[in-house]
Amino acid sequence: QVHLVESGGGLVQAGGSLRLSCVVSGRTFNLFRMGWFRQAPGKEREFVSAIAWTGDSTYYADSVKGRFTISRDDARGAVYLQMNSLKPEDTADYYCAARQSQWVSRYEYWGQGTQVIVSS
Repeated sequence: QVHLVESGGGLVQAGGSLRLSCVVSGRTFNLFRMGWFRQAPGKEREFVSAIAWTGDSTYYADSVKGRFTISRDDARGAVYLQMNSLKPEDTADYYCAARQSQWVSRYEYWGQGTQVIVSS
């Protein structure tokens, strides 16, 4: 089992910044990739960003490229999402997720989510 706990959400004005944190614990030795997803009210969940559990590979949705930065702190067992130049359309519940398989594109473990509200 892998446990994920997110934090760092909140209310921010457009143009502001927030940093989301995801603490990862449990059987992490065979993780392949960590991701951030979001779900806005009335919309489907969408991919935001991902980072390899080992190595430096990172991935971003076009909508956040250049504004968001994903990073990993191995010593703390944490993954972060630095969000800058926030827009009202970034308002959503943000979820941290863990993927085990390199071959199956499915995230098996999910956190409880943290809410981000960007006011205009």
